[in-house]
Amino acid sequence: QVQLVESGGGLVQAGDSLRLSCAASGRTFSRLAMGWFRQAPGKERAFVGGISWSGGGTFYADSVKGRFTVSRDDAKNTVYLQINSLKPEDTAVYYCAGALGRISATGHDYDYWGQGTQVTVSL
Repeated sequence: QVQLVESGGGLVQAGDSLRLSCAASGRTFSRLAMGWFRQAPGKERAFVGGISWSGGGTFYADSVKGRFTVSRDDAKNTVYLQINSLKPEDTAVYYCAGALGRISATGHDYDYWGQGTQVTVSL
């Protein structure tokens, strides 16, 4: 079993940068593809980016390309989401998720989920 715990969220201003972390327990972390999703108030959960188990492959939602970067450190059992040039529309609860298969933009393909961390961007 794998447990995921996100951190790093908070209240920031538009234009700021933020790095979210997702710490994993369990020995299978290095075999998991990891994804980041977000859910804004009144909206469905949406994929933002993901990284393969090897770290060699990443892909992102079109809406965040160029501003969001996913990386992982298997020695620390941690995956990161770097967000630059934050906008008010980035306000959401951000979740990390782990998949035993490939990276996917579909939430149902993920086997493990964190509890989420709130990011609020003010003008």
